Amino acid sequence: MKLRAFVFALSAVVLAAVSPAKAADVICYNCPPEWADWASMVKAIKTDLNIEMPHDNKNSGQALAQIIAEKANPVGDIGYFGVTFGMKAKAQDALEPYKPAGWDQVDAGLKDPDGYWTTIHSGTLGFFVNKDALGNAPVPKCWADLLKPAYKGMVGYLDPSSAAVGYVGAVAVNLALGGSADNFEPGLKFFKELKKNDPIVPKQTSYARVVSGEMPILFDYDFNAYRAKYSEKGNFEFVIPCEGSVVFPYVVGLVKNAPDKDKAKKVLDYLLSDKGQAIWTNAYLRPARKIELPEAVKAKFLPDSEYARAKSVDWGKMELAQKGFTDRYLAEVR
Repeated sequence: MKLRAFVFALSAVVLAAVSPAKAADVICYNCPPEWADWASMVKAIKTDLNIEMPHDNKNSGQALAQIIAEKANPVGDIGYFGVTFGMKAKAQDALEPYKPAGWDQVDAGLKDPDGYWTTIHSGTLGFFVNKDALGNAPVPKCWADLLKPAYKGMVGYLDPSSAAVGYVGAVAVNLALGGSADNFEPGLKFFKELKKNDPIVPKQTSYARVVSGEMPILFDYDFNAYRAKYSEKGNFEFVIPCEGSVVFPYVVGLVKNAPDKDKAKKVLDYLLSDKGQAIWTNAYLRPARKIELPEAVKAKFLPDSEYARAKSVDWGKMELAQKGFTDRYLAEVR
């Protein structure tokens, strides 16, 4: 076998090993069953659309890398990403535009104007609080509260130089305190002050440490706090800070030259349908469309009046600002 042919054959074997078999109707990269209740979604797609779509355990970066690797001969039909990776996918010419049914009801800040990616649900950054671990301290209500001596050693946030949610938290703090994509001074000042209060700064997700009480307060998404509140033993609360916070979207896009494009479009339509949007609430994610939720579901979330303080952000600008913030954070805070 000639070397070139051997390399091509070997590449095909490697890709086959990491790609779902195309015996399915539609392939969605990064649709894991234990995240966002994709398990229920995949079952509903089979029941309501008669479309087979297997689970896939990639993360956003791995999904994008796979789509790019397969550009010449696409296997995947749909990509699911954190919003910044959806933007990267568009920039890498990995997606093609499609505006699913209901697209016009998604806020402008939560979708690509040409339809290359569309939010299907979102998380809101706030305080995930283990009330039993606070001792005599009250539940904090504002970013400024965390600087008080009462919370010394109690506050955790993921390292914004290495964790995505850490940077989302930094953006939330900075904007809430008067900063912008061009001015991270308020956020950096906050982290410098917080350092005096001995914060806990892990690099990886710390859900279990909050549940155990080791970390009483964590900058985290609402869906993790609600998950603890309704499924763990203990007394947990989610707080959207009084000064404000941000919404972080999770998006889907149609893979460029997807092999089963028509069926993929039906799936994308379903993800934004009333029924599809309601399924995400099983995992306490906020639907992208303003659908009417059953009262029993709605009651598990904070009131809409609280969520009014959480703003949509131009994550494209924030992504461009990330390196500058990270460099200063490492030099001035850590």
